[in-house]
Amino acid sequence: MCEACLQFFLPMHPPRTTHQQKEIRCLKNKPIVYESAALKSARSKLMAHLAGHVPAEKWTGPIRLQVKWLFSGGGHYDGEWKTTRPDTDNLQKLLKDCMTDLGFWEDDAQVVSEIAEKFWAKQPGIFIRVERLELVERGLAL
Repeated sequence: MCEACLQFFLPMHPPRTTHQQKEIRCLKNKPIVYESAALKSARSKLMAHLAGHVPAEKWTGPIRLQVKWLFSGGGHYDGEWKTTRPDTDNLQKLLKDCMTDLGFWEDDAQVVSEIAEKFWAKQPGIFIRVERLELVERGLAL
């Protein structure tokens, strides 16, 4: 593996609850947005699985993030595209927030290139590949 890349597989059932599933309640006539129990659980699950893959130092500069979301489900063949919810953009938001909180990078705004795919699979999980684009562009990565 190259010094400008980090890739790993998280063997898990990917959370189907997404960042968009927040709750709202009113307190003294002011709306308050908060995470539902399901969203807190999804965030906690992702954080626990990601924790063992955090780089020693936060990455700086432009980053490419490639993610393959692998969901298990009866009646689908291994590798079949998953064309049902949750949407990839909603899945990605929660994942990037967790990766930011854990210290993969300073800010998820650094993710300038993103590839998100979702499939049905026999082995559920999340495949993640992160690339430092400055080093790739300079020819320092293979």
